[in-house]
Amino acid sequence: MIPTPDLSHLTSKDYDLVYEPAEDTFLLLDAFETQAGVLRELQPKICLEIGSGSGCVSAFLASILGPSSLYFCTDINPYACTCTRNTGTQNKVVLDCINASFAKPLMLRLRHSVDVIVFNPPYVPTLEDEAEDAQNDHDIRGSWAGGQDGMSVTNLFLQDVETLLSSKGFFFLVALKDNDIPSIQNRMLQDHGLQSKIILQRRAGREHLFILQFERVDKAIALEG
Repeated sequence: MIPTPDLSHLTSKDYDLVYEPAEDTFLLLDAFETQAGVLRELQPKICLEIGSGSGCVSAFLASILGPSSLYFCTDINPYACTCTRNTGTQNKVVLDCINASFAKPLMLRLRHSVDVIVFNPPYVPTLEDEAEDAQNDHDIRGSWAGGQDGMSVTNLFLQDVETLLSSKGFFFLVALKDNDIPSIQNRMLQDHGLQSKIILQRRAGREHLFILQFERVDKAIALEG
């Protein structure tokens, strides 16, 4: 079993400002552990986490892949960026975190270059105004307020995934059953040529959480050939 990253440096005051790792976080870690062999075989050069929060997920990914990969993170919450960097230091890995919306400052630099993309989005259905205010205010609410169907924020980033993803890359997405997962999968396939599968799912109280893994259709065809 791969150990959970050391987060002992983070305090309750930090978690007043930054999303504390919860069931969705740990489901994502478990998914990475099930895919550890595949990820190591991929030998990724660049990994990117959108909305890194505490830095727990990227630190865990780094514990699987080691120092041969570069670990970029982004978060709209500046305090989360500080926490992410500190979590990297605590776990002896460099997590380069940028205070930004999605990967906007990196789109040109990382075009078709990211081998592993990770997004645990704000997926809770809320009023649209609440989701917009959370994103604009750059605070902890941005980690959970998802707008209509919980997809308002997620849909914005899904448009960027194909541009960022390398020819051999994987995109991992956390989703709620209420987000209409078949619709997400169909749109990503039809609009962006990214096929997907559910690699792990779990009930957590009232929530039914899923981890989706996307890859290019032409990559899968090449492997089959």
